[in-house]
Amino acid sequence: MSRNDEVAARLEEFADLLEANGVEYKPNSYRRAAENVREHTEPIEDLAGEGEDAVATIDGVGDAISAKIVEYIQTGEIEELAALREELPVDIEALTRVEGVGPKTVGTLYEALGITTLEELAEAAEAGRIREVKGFGAKTEQNIRKNVAFAREARRRERLGDARPLAEDALAHLRDSDAVESAEVAGSIRRWRDTTGDVDVLVASEAGPEVVDAFVEWPAVTDTVEAGESKARVRADGMQVDLRVVVPDEFGAALQYFTGSKEHNVDLRNRAIARELKMNEYGVFDVSGVDDPEVGQRVGERIAGETEASMYAALDLPLVPPEIREGTGEIEAAVAGELPDLVGTDEIRGDLHTHTDWSDGGYSIAAMATAAADRGYDYYAVTDHATGPGMVGGVGLADAALEDQMAAVDDARNEVGDGFALLHGVETNIDADGDLSTADDVLAALDVVVASPHAALGQDRETATERLVCAVEHPSVDILGHPTGRLIGRREGLDPDVERVAAAAADAGTALEINADPARLDLRGALVRAAIDAGATVVVDTDAHSPDALDYVRYGVHTARRGWCEVADVLNTRDPEGLRSFLH
Repeated sequence: MSRNDEVAARLEEFADLLEANGVEYKPNSYRRAAENVREHTEPIEDLAGEGEDAVATIDGVGDAISAKIVEYIQTGEIEELAALREELPVDIEALTRVEGVGPKTVGTLYEALGITTLEELAEAAEAGRIREVKGFGAKTEQNIRKNVAFAREARRRERLGDARPLAEDALAHLRDSDAVESAEVAGSIRRWRDTTGDVDVLVASEAGPEVVDAFVEWPAVTDTVEAGESKARVRADGMQVDLRVVVPDEFGAALQYFTGSKEHNVDLRNRAIARELKMNEYGVFDVSGVDDPEVGQRVGERIAGETEASMYAALDLPLVPPEIREGTGEIEAAVAGELPDLVGTDEIRGDLHTHTDWSDGGYSIAAMATAAADRGYDYYAVTDHATGPGMVGGVGLADAALEDQMAAVDDARNEVGDGFALLHGVETNIDADGDLSTADDVLAALDVVVASPHAALGQDRETATERLVCAVEHPSVDILGHPTGRLIGRREGLDPDVERVAAAAADAGTALEINADPARLDLRGALVRAAIDAGATVVVDTDAHSPDALDYVRYGVHTARRGWCEVADVLNTRDPEGLRSFLH
């Protein structure tokens, strides 16, 4: 597993500490370098082994940053970063998880109150000391107090986009062992929940100790917490990873049980009891002739357990897809023969929300479009940021610049070639009242318009709902981008009445976005289902800022699956003609 994420995290910490110390401009350079390192296809440690010049080939990584990266790979530390930590000894990552607390705020509160940790921040807010700091007030203090609880909870869970690749790396390592017959991820990661507490890996094998030995030798392991005959727990990339080994005959039962959810399993167990069956992690057992079926785990005749499908079949059910095992009606749907035929990643035919180096992306229009064509897509939209609320650092395009970009998109069309539809659009900003930051005549000239909230994300439910309804009803808006504006683990975002927004979107012919960026996954699964039930169309977009980020589509598709989406529900499963019909 590459160290790109690890190095990117150090650069982001460097940027935050610089900003907390009042340094201008430099932090943005480090953040852009961090993003490009994280998304670079080659392992950063391999480039560092070739020297600073090789590292500097990454876009946005200059001489100074490349030297720091090489230093970190070689020594495990960056001397300047260590000095910054000593100068400002704060838990910058934890403190900036609190919405409204950025690096500059961290620096100010350290200087004024000596706050270094999340707990100290909470105590100061509760004691009323933050309002006494120059530039702060009672309202700011109240917001910090409210958001600390969310930051505490977020810190205990990992984003799917961080945990899933680690789980897959563990599976790849284990599957190389001759002792392993089958290996799968379990738990909330297998259900593609947007966050997870830890990583659960399940293995089928007759040789538990050998599998455990192989697991603790996984190169990603930084600490072995425990290792027994059939179980182990390690830490890797800052996360807890749990291994459980079962005999092959019980693998399907264990996979079903440890995938969960708890609510889903309770529903299944109750259905089993009604049929005089016992269902647990070892299989399904016929206990019709057993005096006390609660005694022991393997009581009665085992009738299922080797495969997951056999577990459901024993209860007269079809296999329920992991993404919808949440105890929200999936068993009833299975009984009625009404389980959805969930959309698949291979059915996505294009991406309608992406960025280039015209705004905050790192690659040209042609490079991004070519990458999409190489994926086999039929169409692709360039939707760079417009100026407006929530855009900082000159990122967004003014109306005149958008008009200039039209010619550049035409040039890129010629470069990519025929048989691929390159659309020109924009991600315009929805202000606090629901108005858009791009002129109506410019919007009307574009192929696709994504309207997204980037500011005023603390609005009450009614105000947020009216704001989004206003946006989806705009005659030029095709897609409501990341509708709540949440960032997982950093801010909760808006809490609109999704049914009302979805109904308005359905009437207006506007699609609601499932933003597949693992930092967002917005709409999330439960809201996707509410939107579909209200008659809305959804669209799975990556919000990609680089070609590699187009791979995020899988997170969006599985989020759509968590929302019970079928192909017909998803705009970008349509062919080009069907897409044009919707857009126009």
